Amino acid sequence: MEVKQEVAVAVINTIYKRGNCQVMRTIQLFACVFFFSILSGWAQQTGTSYTKRVLEASEIDMLFSYYNQDGQNAAVTGGEGTEELTDATSSIVLRMPMNEDDVLTVDVGLSAYTSASSSNVNPLDGNNPATPFDASSGESRKDLLAYINPSYQHSSADRNSIWSANAYFSTEYDYFSIGFGGSYTRLFNEKNTELTLSGRVFLDKWNAIYPVELRQGFFDDRITGNGTYSPNFVEFDKENRNSYSLSLSFSQILTKKLQGALFLDVVSQTGLLSTPFQRVYFVDAEDFFIEDFQLADDVERLPDNRFKIPFGGRLNYYLNDLVVLRTYYRFYWDDWGITSHTASLEVPFKLTDRFTVYPTYRYYTQTAADHFYSKETALSTFSYYTSDYDLSKYDAHQYGLGIQYKDIFTGARIFNFGLKTIDLRFNQYDRSDGLNAFIITLGTTFVAN
Repeated sequence: MEVKQEVAVAVINTIYKRGNCQVMRTIQLFACVFFFSILSGWAQQTGTSYTKRVLEASEIDMLFSYYNQDGQNAAVTGGEGTEELTDATSSIVLRMPMNEDDVLTVDVGLSAYTSASSSNVNPLDGNNPATPFDASSGESRKDLLAYINPSYQHSSADRNSIWSANAYFSTEYDYFSIGFGGSYTRLFNEKNTELTLSGRVFLDKWNAIYPVELRQGFFDDRITGNGTYSPNFVEFDKENRNSYSLSLSFSQILTKKLQGALFLDVVSQTGLLSTPFQRVYFVDAEDFFIEDFQLADDVERLPDNRFKIPFGGRLNYYLNDLVVLRTYYRFYWDDWGITSHTASLEVPFKLTDRFTVYPTYRYYTQTAADHFYSKETALSTFSYYTSDYDLSKYDAHQYGLGIQYKDIFTGARIFNFGLKTIDLRFNQYDRSDGLNAFIITLGTTFVAN
């Protein structure tokens, strides 16, 4: 499902929903930047008097990541309850030169997660007591996501123009996504200036799953409360979600040591933007329980349109042959009332010709969405409401450290492939609302010989 995008190293923040949660596309996004950093390394653009192959030999990237989070504001249980989640993701990226000018890339992956909060979509399907602060032992606590992301890139003979096209397919138990897009890049000024225009479309489909107590025919003689539990609940009449994005980026080598970039994205989403299994509790409704678990008054209901504009820039400064400063800033605005600021600093330090360490820090802050309400503060007469703390006001800090081994001569070999890089990274994420998480990522790149 979706976890909504924030930039690269925002391992947990923004936020395409999946299970309870915030995992898959965030990890995918982290993986993309992770591999980009492996490939870019310390390289800088240089002009050549002859036409080189865009990619000299086939390359294989293998990535494994382990993600763990915990908190006490689960959206599945109306903003109160365990957010414990673990996710293990494995990806393989194969890049193949088709000829001197063209490269085919195929990215495939599997992500398996176990989620305490997702298990509480149905807190009654296991042997544990029903409570929002513990996981149900039923099968709803687990899920598997599979995806494939092929792309094709063509470069002009003078290497000043690059066209690309890509597709995306993913599936999990209650969500299916198909996407496609393309980009055009133009290099000017002896390749010191680069301008890129790209666009993407995602056509997604929910298989809507609602909290067990809101499903048709639900009955349980253990319900306690004043009166009769009879929520005024109506299922969503459409289950599609479409996303459209247009991106413009500009980068410039300013001096031998300084490089900058600016970017602007325009994103539009339509359709079912609510998550069907996330509960809401009203301040003007009676409370009903089964054991210690409070039954839902409704599920979150959000507008069926959303417009987002992020823009920002990067500035990289090469202090010397050993140290680089990589800075990043992004401003974000959307018409749901959220504005945010992101700033990060990465300082790669070259220990030897083959080893580099990457300490990183990232700060994020956002305002709350117009329709966010903590538990039992929304009125049943409101048109829109959510208790998803991803849409609340909060600050976040992320600290990380990575180490990379790089051998341009690919001396170590496995079959017909030489080992080019090994990259190991750890990131710790702490949010002011109590959500804490970490991710460990291990990546390798092999080159065909």
